[in-house]
Amino acid sequence: MPYPEIMIHGMRAELAQLGIEETKTPESVKEAVENTDGTLMVVVNSVCGCAAGGVRPGIAMALQNSEAKPDRAITVFAGADIDATDVAREYFSGYQPSSPSIGFLKDGKLVQMFERRDLEGRHPLAIAEALMSAFNAHCTRTEAANN
Repeated sequence: MPYPEIMIHGMRAELAQLGIEETKTPESVKEAVENTDGTLMVVVNSVCGCAAGGVRPGIAMALQNSEAKPDRAITVFAGADIDATDVAREYFSGYQPSSPSIGFLKDGKLVQMFERRDLEGRHPLAIAEALMSAFNAHCTRTEAANN
């Protein structure tokens, strides 16, 4: 049974305010993967403390402080967007499902993955630095993601 929307609304909003598209259906995830030229960042959001304490703030810092950014960024919410999350995880071949997690796809192929074990217990600044390194490795320099 999915989490009640009232419980996760604020957690969704943290990423949506950064310009990260919410993809709540399998079709919207597939559309993003199939129709993004360049780099797509896929964030599997979560209710867990490490998502609130480190991952979401780390993503915000990375997007605000890096010249290189993904061409597009989407999010699914584990435990709420269940079918969409399953489809997103299909693109993370070779990795066990974990949340939170962040995958980088380039032209539909996974090029870098941050699993929960890479994120849990890390300070937001450390997560931001790791993400900025991924941006520099896989993304183009743009004014802002999704703009």
